[in-house]
Amino acid sequence: MTTTAAPRGLVAELTRAQTRLLTGGVLLGTLGVASTLVQPQLVAHLIEAVGRHEPVALLITLLAVLFVADAALSATQGCLIGRAGENIVRDARVLLSGRVLRADLSYLNTQRQGDVHTRLVGDTALMKIALTQSLAQILLNGLIVLGGVVMMALIDVWLLLVTVGCLGVASVASIGVARGLRRAALVNRTDTGEFGADLQRVLAALPTVKAAGAEGREEDRLAARADKVRRSGNRVTVLNALFSPVLNVGLQASLAAVMGIGMARVATGSLSVAEFTAFTMYLFYLVSPLVLVFLSLGTYQQGRAAVQRVDELAGIPQEDTPVPAAAAGPGATPGKAGDLAPPAPKGGHPAVEFRDVRFGYGDRPVLDAVSFTVPRRGLTALVGVSGAGKTTVFQLIERFYRPGRGAVLLDGKDIAHLSTAEIRGGVGYVQQDSAAMRGTLRENIVYAAPEATEADIEEAVELAGLTDVVAALPDGLDTPLGDHGIGLSGGQRQRLCVARALLQKPAVILLDEATAHLDSEAEAALRDSLRRIARRCAVVAIAHRISTVVEADRIVVLDDGRVRAVGTHPQLIRDDALYGRLAAAQFADGARASAAAEAATGVPSGQPTVGVAG
Repeated sequence: MTTTAAPRGLVAELTRAQTRLLTGGVLLGTLGVASTLVQPQLVAHLIEAVGRHEPVALLITLLAVLFVADAALSATQGCLIGRAGENIVRDARVLLSGRVLRADLSYLNTQRQGDVHTRLVGDTALMKIALTQSLAQILLNGLIVLGGVVMMALIDVWLLLVTVGCLGVASVASIGVARGLRRAALVNRTDTGEFGADLQRVLAALPTVKAAGAEGREEDRLAARADKVRRSGNRVTVLNALFSPVLNVGLQASLAAVMGIGMARVATGSLSVAEFTAFTMYLFYLVSPLVLVFLSLGTYQQGRAAVQRVDELAGIPQEDTPVPAAAAGPGATPGKAGDLAPPAPKGGHPAVEFRDVRFGYGDRPVLDAVSFTVPRRGLTALVGVSGAGKTTVFQLIERFYRPGRGAVLLDGKDIAHLSTAEIRGGVGYVQQDSAAMRGTLRENIVYAAPEATEADIEEAVELAGLTDVVAALPDGLDTPLGDHGIGLSGGQRQRLCVARALLQKPAVILLDEATAHLDSEAEAALRDSLRRIARRCAVVAIAHRISTVVEADRIVVLDDGRVRAVGTHPQLIRDDALYGRLAAAQFADGARASAAAEAATGVPSGQPTVGVAG
């Protein structure tokens, strides 16, 4: 995922918001480091005091207090750092969720949704480890290492030089491993995102996969993705595993050299037993912190890859904000950012107006100089062959996309200058693929209007023809539905979405083939509802059945991205050849279906309700 205008430093900004917790954790950790570094000196004094037969009770007590204080400080520091990490992850997920929900739809549709999910869930978790635990370990254990080196230098510089020489070679090698680990971790996170994207694709279309007998092919495809993740994950594992051995070689060499040289110097009297003991303790104290520094460095490198992916997701383009009307200037081209559409004609504004609208997906043109109006009341139908641009018209009205040229107006106002809340609060949209979600029937219906009253809900249910459906459900409106509205038929889900749109009390309702999944009886009921709804607001329907078209107050015929004709059903039958062919073909299909049904049942069929190309 790449963006051209990603805000930089989002993760750093979230980390700065936790400065108090992180600073408190670091300060406590620093006190713990000081407590650790004092201990070898006290042990040296204890040895000297024993050698001089002096009282040692105070030194022993002080050592015990330091041990307890060290443990308490370490635990408290870990709690503060961990809490800061959880806060960072929470803030990142909330912010990123909001940006994804408000993302520019045309851009978001080009992204793999599984990868977006992986960034939101998996990468943010890794980011927490990198920004809090790993950095804290690097800082605090680094202080222990630095402090230990200083104290060792005060005891014996030559022994320190031997130690540093052995550790230096191992450290350089470890840094090289860390750099390779970051690159490998980024590849592994990308591979994991691709696996998640493919898995989500299959789960979203599982009935289709099963119906096509494609389980084996999809299993092989997912296995190939999983193998790719395994290979890149193995590389991360190998590089991670190299840290300890590489560092241990240096530590073991340092310890062997210090023990050999130190014992020889003690034997010659150039180094006291107490000093040698303290030096050796500092060396032992360095072992664990030094290992942790490099292990944390490896974890941090993996986390940096996650931070990079999270920052990229934070830069996802957002839906355009409204263009201020004052930004328009004389001679502006309609439809361009900052331009105003010409004023609406006198005598009132239509509910929807397209003025010379041009639009395409990339280099593929879809609409070309489209102009038409939708009255404030009544049913307007959009008719045309597949690919004529009907659904695109709806998406432009909702401002999911911006026209390349021209203007779309709601109630005389160019939607380029309206907020998304203003647009979508006044427009109800029922998609072709009925969008129902897990939750109760009530929760689905009030989704766009959560404050709706019971009376409003009952009215919407009745208008959408859902009354009998609700009455037949075991818990009525509180009946739970599964993912994608499982528990209702396709037609019932369609009517649920109509009820949801009605509950918004919009000025315009867009119905994208709302009768596509309804049987004749249910379609007749919805047709009656549309007549009542159309008396209160503008209804724009992409027509699927001839009955809807016949009863429309206005029909707009789209052909090859242009408005071919506008009129009523009788006018278009008489005056437009394309519409006449579409209607004749569908009537013929309906007549054949009716004849077949009559022959099979021996019962004369009634007026057919057959499909219109929509």
